[in-house]
Amino acid sequence: MRRFCAIAVLALWVAGLGVEAAGVERFPPPDFETGYEFPETTTPAPRALGWEYFDVAVLAAALGAATWLTYTKRSRRGIFALMVFSALYFGFWRKGCVCAIGAIQNVTLTLFDSTYAIPLTAAAFFILPLAFALFVGRTFCAGVCPLGALQDMVLLRPVRVPRWLEGALRLFAWGYLAAAVVFAATGSAFVICRYDPFIGFYRLGGNLSIIVIGVCFLLVGVFVGRPYCRFVCPLSILLRQFSRLSKRRVTITPDRCITCRLCEDACPFGAIVGPTAAWDEGDYVRNKKLLGALLALVPVFVLLLGWAGHGLSGRAARVHDTVRLADRIYLENVGAVTDTTDASDAFRASGKTVEALYAEAEAKRGQFAVAGWLAGGFMGLIVGVKLVRTTLRERRTEYEVDKAACVACGRCYEYCPRQHALDKARREGAT
Repeated sequence: MRRFCAIAVLALWVAGLGVEAAGVERFPPPDFETGYEFPETTTPAPRALGWEYFDVAVLAAALGAATWLTYTKRSRRGIFALMVFSALYFGFWRKGCVCAIGAIQNVTLTLFDSTYAIPLTAAAFFILPLAFALFVGRTFCAGVCPLGALQDMVLLRPVRVPRWLEGALRLFAWGYLAAAVVFAATGSAFVICRYDPFIGFYRLGGNLSIIVIGVCFLLVGVFVGRPYCRFVCPLSILLRQFSRLSKRRVTITPDRCITCRLCEDACPFGAIVGPTAAWDEGDYVRNKKLLGALLALVPVFVLLLGWAGHGLSGRAARVHDTVRLADRIYLENVGAVTDTTDASDAFRASGKTVEALYAEAEAKRGQFAVAGWLAGGFMGLIVGVKLVRTTLRERRTEYEVDKAACVACGRCYEYCPRQHALDKARREGAT
């Protein structure tokens, strides 16, 4: 069934590549000369308020269904069916907008720009997945996220990623989250939406380079479970931290574990961890000394990466339109370039002074300088904490599910012999 659904979704995307995207005009178009061709729009038009409320209702219902299928029904088939629905509704039908991942930027801009009012839909799409993760774990990832669903459908030959390597690769997601917050807070760009690798699939077209990146993620996803979710997705990082606090989590078996290790082999995300051996006294002493040294180095990491972030702030600031325009006007004024751009022509026609433009650009560079220190220092703290955690070891006497890593996909249910025995007894009792 999984292969059939994956092929069906891929066929739907391929078939739609030849369909011409239709743009919806929000305002009457200007009266251009005959023969003018309107540019093709790639962003979906805003929906009526009633339909936005409906999207939130569907999200809440899907989260509730994912929770029920995960903890009550314990059904991999049910979860997979919900994935297919989410890919069709939130992906192809809603064209990936509004997106819970991209809503991070809306929330950030709301906090830093008093003139921006966050849409109710974006706020709900940001809050609901985190609220569910806080109480019942990552059920949003289980069957509601269309990006995760697409990757889960193509996972056919999973290979295990070492935990140390996964932890190192996840630093990219932390960096992506920091960059997205910086660019959104400064009003520069919504980079999560701009570089979404799967949005081209769901909108049946788009930037070729982004589509190629998405194809690469799916090819890797045939062997590595949900690579974008685990190593890139900014929302996944937040969901991991919230799910650590959840009271409920996926259990390997509802009654008792027979230590067959089938669930551990079945989990493509490394979310099932086994019992730990007692520490050797020598290892304990060495780790204790290493822990002290790493704790002392955490402030060093914060300062070093904060300084590096400040050093990169100049280049990052050029993403902002005002800074980029000021640099262009300067080059034109000193004769470094001989041509002009549409943006520079529009500025000169506006009557605004060059001094005022330079002042705005300098203020924006100052914001990026501060943001660079903060973002870099934040990354230094994350690196330090990760290194410190390598010296710590939890005591486990049996196989357990890592609440942060588990995406509640239900694969372990299919492989657990105790689960099959209980399901069979339940069916026989019902008849």
